[in-house]
Amino acid sequence: MKLAGRTALVTGAGQGLGAEIARQFVINGASVILSGRSAEKLEAQKLQLTPLLAPDACIVTSVADVAEPRQVDAAFAKLRSEFPRLDIVVNNAGVYGPMGKIEDTDWEEWVDALRINLLGLVYVCRAAIPTMRRQRYGKIINVSGGGAANPMPMISAYAAAKAGVVRFTESLALECRDDHIDVNAIAPGALRTQMMDQLLKAGPAKVGTKFYERMKRIAEEGGTPLGLGAALCVFLGSADSDGITGKLIAAQWDRWEDWPQHLDELNTSDVYTLRRITGRDRDKKWGDR
Repeated sequence: MKLAGRTALVTGAGQGLGAEIARQFVINGASVILSGRSAEKLEAQKLQLTPLLAPDACIVTSVADVAEPRQVDAAFAKLRSEFPRLDIVVNNAGVYGPMGKIEDTDWEEWVDALRINLLGLVYVCRAAIPTMRRQRYGKIINVSGGGAANPMPMISAYAAAKAGVVRFTESLALECRDDHIDVNAIAPGALRTQMMDQLLKAGPAKVGTKFYERMKRIAEEGGTPLGLGAALCVFLGSADSDGITGKLIAAQWDRWEDWPQHLDELNTSDVYTLRRITGRDRDKKWGDR
C-alpha cells in the first residue's frame, strides 16, 4: 500500500498503459481520478477497479481532452471539489500522430499531435502545480518513451513532442525543486497496445521498413509488459522516490528501485538526462576547440 492516502490523476486512463497505471495505483491504496476522452471507457475502468479500492479511497472519472484547455480546467475544478489534495499526476495521454514523410503528412494532424503529446501535457502540469506548491509536495510523471532519445523518421511529430516532454520535464523539475515537487519522465518500453496496432496497420511504406519490422517482431513477442511501466509509476508516486527529479527513466532497463540509495550521485550529475554529445565525449580529436 505504498500510495495509501494519496490522490492521483491519470490521463489517458481509459485503456492500455493508463488503465494499468490506474489499477496499480488503486491496489496500492490511492484514490484515483481517471481522465480520458471516452466516458464509456472510463466508466468501464471504474467498474473494474472499484472492488480493489482501499476502504478510505475512491475513484472519480473526468472526461477531458488534454489538448483542450477549457476541458482540462473543468477537470481540475471537479478534482478540487472532490479532493483536498493532489499528490500525483501521470501525464499518459498521447497519440502517434501522422505517419510518413514530413512533406506528405497532413499539416493539421502533425500540429494536433504536438498539441496532444506536448502542449496538453504542459497544460496539465500548469494546472496541477499551484495545488502542489501550496502543499509543498507533489509527484509529476510524464510518459515520454523511446521517441525522446532516438530519431523516429516518418513519425516526426511524435518524436519531436516526446523530446520536448523530456526537456520540459527537466526544466520544470528545477522550477519546482524548492517546493519538494518531483518531476520525472518515463520510457515504459515498446507496449503491445492500440497505438502499436495503429503503427503496424500503417505499414512499412508509412513508418519505414526497418522500424516496421522491429515493431512487428516486438508485437509478436508480446511487447514490454504494461506492468513494468505501471510499477515504475507507483515507485515515482510514492515516498520511496522522494528527491529523485528531472530524470528520464526506462522502466525496462534502469535499476530504478536502487536509486534512492544514490540520491547524491543522481542530483549532482547528468545521468539519465538528454544531453548533447560532443566529439570529446567519443574520443574524437578533430571536432572541439
